[in-house]
Amino acid sequence: MPSERHLHRSRWIIYSFVLIELVIMAGTVMLAYYFEYTDTFNVHVQGFFCYDNSYTKPYLGPEESSAIPPALLYAVVAGVPTLVITVTESVLFLLQYTSKDLDNREKTIVTGDCCYLNPLVRRTFRFLGVYTFGLFTTDIFVNAGQVVTGNLAPHFLTVCKPNYTALGCQQALRFISHQEACTGNEDDILRARKTFPSKEAALSVYAALYLAMYITCTVKAKGTRLAKPVLSLGLMCLAFLTGINRVAEYRNHWSDVIAGFVIGVAIATFLVVCVVHNFKGKLLLSENPPQDSMTNAPMINLPRVESPLEKYIASQNHIAFAEVT
Repeated sequence: MPSERHLHRSRWIIYSFVLIELVIMAGTVMLAYYFEYTDTFNVHVQGFFCYDNSYTKPYLGPEESSAIPPALLYAVVAGVPTLVITVTESVLFLLQYTSKDLDNREKTIVTGDCCYLNPLVRRTFRFLGVYTFGLFTTDIFVNAGQVVTGNLAPHFLTVCKPNYTALGCQQALRFISHQEACTGNEDDILRARKTFPSKEAALSVYAALYLAMYITCTVKAKGTRLAKPVLSLGLMCLAFLTGINRVAEYRNHWSDVIAGFVIGVAIATFLVVCVVHNFKGKLLLSENPPQDSMTNAPMINLPRVESPLEKYIASQNHIAFAEVT
């Protein structure tokens, strides 16, 4: 009965933690959805000065015409880490699986006292789950910053098309703060008001840093001493080029890109160091189970040393017994 009660309690704890994690993930995804695809959160309307040269750069077309379109960026950010982590974990598991004595080594790890889970599945889902959570968290941080600040893109006045005569812009120092000043396409104007921080820079550097740290901390094979830094620096270079492309196409300011880099680096570093602990999980196949080693250890009888306090108590008991008799 006590063992069954303990087993039931362990199952309840495991299911509760899984449910809490699913609720947190669902809430994160829903919040990112509301930021991205609905008008629940109104963008702050930031004013501008007449003929401000900072916002008169040419408009090179919608995001889909960019050298790095959103569809390509999102596919790479979501697909490449998933593929690399899945393949790497599978290879590491197979290498350890084939190198062990299948009769004497355990092939599963214990979760609590009730549930058995294959280590390959556990590690893969853990690392990918944390990465996915960080991806949506980065998106939320970026969208929140864009909604709150409402910073203008370098091409804002090009798509805004303000009527300077009607606005009374006889002098360039006149500040325009009302939303009705623009006469251009409303969708282009809304996108031009959401530039700080740069979402593309944040997502690209988050994915690159998380994957670089995963490769560096996980792959321990001989001959990879030079390959790991080359791959890691290559990933960071691609993220850096993504930010440069945003500035070169006049879609973001340098400050927008730098802020996006800071957010992506901060979230990736926090998750890797504090959540997955530099990917230092349990071994895929344990080499020396501590319970078996303790069970098979020979019993040794050590001599017992009697303390002075025990001698004193024994003498007092002997005197008391002699007096009674």
